[in-house]
Amino acid sequence: MTTISSSKARAILHETKYRSKLERDFALHLAASGAEFYYEPFRLKLADGAYYKPDFLLVSPTDSTLIVYEVKGHWREAAKVRIKVAAGLHPYLRLVIVTRKNGEWDFEEV
Repeated sequence: MTTISSSKARAILHETKYRSKLERDFALHLAASGAEFYYEPFRLKLADGAYYKPDFLLVSPTDSTLIVYEVKGHWREAAKVRIKVAAGLHPYLRLVIVTRKNGEWDFEEV
């Protein structure tokens, strides 16, 4: 595993307020991989009064693809519907569901 600088880890752990420990851990994972990422960077309008706020956005360093990561420990039906609708309305985004199983990150593209 790649290590990250103490100043970057401190920024991840203390300067940004994450909604869950799982999201914080994923931020540390992204930082360790060297990726530049943004936490909850915007909201996507899905319909009147319905929005989706992605957890993480990063730009792929290889091909400049916009990758959205949705980190979930437990899926509610409404969240599943929102991310599927977002994927259909915004095909220029690569949407990826991230979970952690047995200490390993699991990625599922929508």
